Amino acid sequence: MGDRIVELSTSIYIDPDRYDREQDTLFATMPLLLAPSAMLPPASAVTHDGYGVPLLITRDYDGAAHVFANVCRHRGTRLIDADTVVPAKRIVCPYHAWAYKSDGALAGLPRADCFPGFDKDAHGLIEFASAEAGGLIWFAKSREADFTDANALGPDLDAFGLSGLHLYRRRTHDVASNWKLVIDAFLESYHVKRLHAATIADFFADGITAADRIGKHQRAAVGRADYLAEVDRDDWSALRKAVTYTYQLFPNSVVIVSPDYINLLIVMPQSVGHCLVEDLMLIPEAPATNEAEDHWQRSWDLLDGGTFGAEDFHAAALGQRGLESGLLDHITLGTLENGIAEFHGQVEAALAQSTGTRG
Repeated sequence: MGDRIVELSTSIYIDPDRYDREQDTLFATMPLLLAPSAMLPPASAVTHDGYGVPLLITRDYDGAAHVFANVCRHRGTRLIDADTVVPAKRIVCPYHAWAYKSDGALAGLPRADCFPGFDKDAHGLIEFASAEAGGLIWFAKSREADFTDANALGPDLDAFGLSGLHLYRRRTHDVASNWKLVIDAFLESYHVKRLHAATIADFFADGITAADRIGKHQRAAVGRADYLAEVDRDDWSALRKAVTYTYQLFPNSVVIVSPDYINLLIVMPQSVGHCLVEDLMLIPEAPATNEAEDHWQRSWDLLDGGTFGAEDFHAAALGQRGLESGLLDHITLGTLENGIAEFHGQVEAALAQSTGTRG
């Protein structure tokens, strides 16, 4: 909890110049979450376009993850034009059939005799800086990006077994709000008993939250009302039943660890008042029976369609409309919303550091 009321300028959500600074500072230089490790088996690939760069995430035969430009080195053609995971023993350009291995190396090209003196080894796919830790794959547009904080999350997420889970569902929501309004919703529990009255409110006690930081990232534990009274805090399995853990991965993603499944929310800004939010749900194993499928489908519908889609994301869109009216010059945060103040403090510090570096 915070110890005082905090006011934030509404301009941080609606000012186009501010949005551009965030893109140039946060999204152009810092590691950004792309996908869970569980999405990609060996020799597979999936496209990603949410950050304004055509990306191709692959896992090679040796199990290493890579992030490449989804662009052929011959004439710039998009290599894969699908949003599902596909086999990638060979990634073949649809235009002239240049072929690449899943590790990015150029494997071959038709009529190589027409390219005298051509250095095949120098024409592999363009690769971005990336890291895989704790069951998550990160990338950065900048080769100088520091992945220290991303890697520091590894032990926490390994404790939840994230890398060994099964990807059950994924969906991308189109949300008419500034990206930070979506992040704000997962940095306080003040709204849970109110906004989520029709979905998950009954599972949680009001305002029982503890939070701290791992580098720039926040982590929080929110108590479940029916277990808190008798839970043994030294019993990990008991804690998993009693507590929902939430990680805000700076700058733009959230990991929500429910007792028996995990959701990743990746918030991708598109403009000052528009973002995409990809929701990915991970479960212990692929459903083996109709009963198991029904159980997980109901959990997915509750969160993705209800708690997130109809409530959190809708509230963010309503907030954006209100802020864009220009009738408020600031918003007010109470002591149960201190996580939001912490987050925006981190954003301000990053922007200030960038300005100081350029100066």
